[in-house]
Amino acid sequence: MQEKIDKIKKIIVEADAVIITAGAGMGVDSGLPDFRGDLGFWRAYPLLRDKNLSFEDMANPQWFFDDPRLAWAFYGHRLNLYKNTEPHEGFRLLLDLVKSKNENYFVYTSNVDGHFAKVGFNKDKIYEVHGSIHHAQCIHNDDGMIWSMCESSVEVDEAKFIATKMPVCPECGCVSRPNIMMFYDHEFNSKRTLAQHKRYEAWLEQNKDSRFVIIELGAGLAVPTIRNFGEKFVKRSEKATLIRINPRDSYISEYIGISLKCGALDGLRQILC
Repeated sequence: MQEKIDKIKKIIVEADAVIITAGAGMGVDSGLPDFRGDLGFWRAYPLLRDKNLSFEDMANPQWFFDDPRLAWAFYGHRLNLYKNTEPHEGFRLLLDLVKSKNENYFVYTSNVDGHFAKVGFNKDKIYEVHGSIHHAQCIHNDDGMIWSMCESSVEVDEAKFIATKMPVCPECGCVSRPNIMMFYDHEFNSKRTLAQHKRYEAWLEQNKDSRFVIIELGAGLAVPTIRNFGEKFVKRSEKATLIRINPRDSYISEYIGISLKCGALDGLRQILC
């Protein structure tokens, strides 16, 4: 194990540019719920167990048309949870790393919690591929305005699990929704994420001759967006190595990179301390 860790540290030291990729497992060490499987989801939302509703069921934009008070109870609870949760030490270890690389980095994450920005990463160097729970959009107009939400934007009756206050669209006054890419989603307003993608592409162009290290954290197989990104990147580049840190789905081909079978915080302490 120590030989593997030493090899990873050498790769990081020799890299010119850092790409941090993160899935849902990154937040577990901060105390955020593990939605892995229906049982994990229902532990976090027991009232939805009675309705036999899974995470995939709830992460569907149709609820904002059919039952917006239930939809906003789910997303409002998550909004307040993410705002009130302190990101774990691993975020700060990563921030120290990128500062040592003259801030030549980009964050590529499927997480909607906003924790990379919260801990101090440059917002212009974060690509939130599934959007952000801290922003909202109209349910009818996928090309309208996107606005920031504060903690008081949504109020939830926890006992009944219904929203008693919901944000409305400032343009048309109708019910709004989070600017998050959901399942079966045809109404997602992609303007914000497209702007992030353009900044990411511009950064890549600036680093076309750089040696990359990709540090992947908590990216599972259920929605493999993050895993696929890292693997495809390394296959296209001869100057990139993928470091996969995952307590369950840690397998990686030796031709692509190196893995550590552990949680995000534990892994980051081993390779960055």
